[in-house]
Parts: sequence; C-alpha cells; structure tokens
Amino acid sequence: MNIFKRVWCRVFQAGLYVGMAFMPWREPKLLQGENSFANAVDFMQQNGAKRPLIVCDKAALERKALQPFFDKAQGVLQYAVYDGVMPNPTVHQVEQGLEVYLQNNCDSILAFGGGSAMDCAKAIGARVVRPKKSVNKMKGLLKVCKKLPPFFAVPTTAGTGSECTVAAVITDSETHDKYAINDFSLIPHYAILDPTLTVGLPPMLTATTGMDALTHAVEAYTNHANTPATKRQAEQAVKLIFENLKEATLNGKNLQARENMQKAAYLAGLAFTRGYVGYVHALAHALGGKYGVAHGLANAVLLPYVLKAFGKSVHKRLAKLARLVGVATSADSNEVASNKFICAVEQLNADLGIPQRLKIDGLESWYLSKLAIHAEKEANPLYPVPKLMSAQQLVKIYFDAIEDVI
Repeated sequence: MNIFKRVWCRVFQAGLYVGMAFMPWREPKLLQGENSFANAVDFMQQNGAKRPLIVCDKAALERKALQPFFDKAQGVLQYAVYDGVMPNPTVHQVEQGLEVYLQNNCDSILAFGGGSAMDCAKAIGARVVRPKKSVNKMKGLLKVCKKLPPFFAVPTTAGTGSECTVAAVITDSETHDKYAINDFSLIPHYAILDPTLTVGLPPMLTATTGMDALTHAVEAYTNHANTPATKRQAEQAVKLIFENLKEATLNGKNLQARENMQKAAYLAGLAFTRGYVGYVHALAHALGGKYGVAHGLANAVLLPYVLKAFGKSVHKRLAKLARLVGVATSADSNEVASNKFICAVEQLNADLGIPQRLKIDGLESWYLSKLAIHAEKEANPLYPVPKLMSAQQLVKIYFDAIEDVI
C-alpha cells in the first residue's frame, strides 16, 4: 500500500474515532436467564409490542423452538411470522419480510435465531422506517438515521453478538456483494438471553459461532479504536471463550457453559461495535458472499493467519491476552507470548474439529485476487487495523488459508 493511501486511512480512522465519541451509543435492555424466552410475552407487552413480526428460519418452526412463546402469546399478541431467513440473508429476503410486516400492520420486530435472522430483521426494520430507500442504498455508515420500531433480539447461537451491534450484513444475490449496513438505529432495543435456546445446537455450529465471537473480541482488541470499556469487554469475552467454548461444544447440555458463551458473545459484540472488526471479517465476507462459506467457519480458519500477518504490530496486545488465558507468563517476551496466543487459537480450532485450512470446491487462483480486492475495499479505510495491508498482501493470506486452489 502506497504512503498516500496509508496516510488517508489513518487520518480517516482518527477522525472517525473522535466522531464516535459524540455518537448515540446505547446498550439493549436485557432479559436473561434460563427460560427467559418463555416469559418474553409480558416483557414485550411492557415495552410497546402488540403486533410483532417474528423473523426466523423454517428450521426454528420445524423444531418448535418458538412454541412456548406462541402458546403464551395466544390472545395476547397479534403476531405475524416471516420464516424465509437463510444463511447469508439477501436483499430479496429483506423485501419479503417487509411485505409480511406491512400486510399485517405490525408495530414491532422480534428476531429469533443466529446472526442471519438478526441481520435480516434489522434490515427489515430499516426498510420500515426508510420506505423510499433500497437496501443497497443503506450500505455503509449512517444511511438509516431513523428510530426503528421496538426491536427484540433473541439469539439462539452464541457468536455473532448481533443482539447488541450496529451492523446488519446483507448479500446482494445478483452481484454476490456481501456488505454491512452500519447505523446506531440498528442496535436492538431489547435482548433476551436464554441459554436453553442454545442447548440443541450441533457441536460444529456451537464451535464456529463461538470462534466468531472470539474473532470479534480479538479484532476489536487489536484495533486502534479501543476505549477502556471495549478493552475490558474484549478481555472478558476472550477469557470466557477459552474457558467455556470447548465444554459447550463437547457437552452441549452444560447450561453454565452455554450461559457463559452467551455472555461472551454479547461482550464481544459490544467490543467490536465500538472497536470494529478487521481483515479477518473482510476476507470472510468476500468468501461468504461468493461461495456461501459459513461466516463463523471462515473466521475461525482465517484468524490465526491474519494475526501472523500482523507481526509485531500485535505482539503487545496478544501477549496480554495470552497471559490472561494462561498460555503465557510474565517471563515470556511479548513476541513469544503473542506467538503462544496464536498457537492457542490454532489448538482451540483443532480441539473443536475445525480444519486448519478451508476447502472450497472449484475455486480458481485468479479469482482470489478479485476476492482480495473486495476485502481490501471493505476494510480500508474503515477498519482501524493494527497494520494496514494491500489487496496483494490479503491474497497471500487466502492462498495460505485455502487448500486445493485450482
């Protein structure tokens, strides 16, 4: 990356950092604990919901995960359901959900599921308050700027942190462009954290969503946009993940581990909402938009490769995390401790059954450059990463992290 672009990126990020101090940051009001979702009807009524739109996927209905809520809502809430959410939600799905909202004269939104349901529901809410602005036109920063209807987020995975973030990630099926809508109005007003909802998650989904949360925390922590609060949140999240993710994956009925992972995902969400993500997410978004690679899996695999590429720019902060999770001591230099942390991430992936490299059928080497350019445009100048990298440097990470490229 040439010197002029480097200067521009850092000036942009410095200006954004100052500006963010004056923005309307807020956190959702929480309802949490075992079986809290079953008691959500009263909570919703008390907070302005009479005709909510429930946004979920078909699997949630098929496994009757919402039935306790539906039973209590009978005769109390006039709810409608949009169950068309798919992984990597699209503009088309957002428009379908909006139509259901309008047809049923809804007055609020409840997002039930993982990051995909949250993202789709947020974009639906944005379209409700911005009826003349297309989803694609809301791409980027502060393109909504209007208060959403009462928004209730019910995460059924412990990873994305979408229940407390400003972002909604949407895919344009026609262009395969995967992008984020970032606006303070997208922060849910209420979050319902019920660990029992995550008990039925398959082990691999538990693992990859947990690694997504770890990526949020580590990227936020190593970025240049931290505050004392985001540092604490990221540190707490990293510690909780190292202490609980393996247990939650291998013994999915351990409610304490599940609850701790929900707390970690929430804290990591708060951290990266203010501290941003970085190249791991940019590279993962490009793969997800084009090839449908699961976001958590892509993040898990890419994280150690990106941290290695950062080199000495992250030694001090990764060393602190290494000592925090007990894989290094004060006797280790920052460089040694940093490398131990990266090795610990790789070992955690291995313990969880996550591969060391991604395998994507039919991926041609020439296309990696195109994906890297897309990732570089997403990241620069927005993400205040510890070390700025060009598309040429990012494509090398792709080659390292993906096997059997044609």
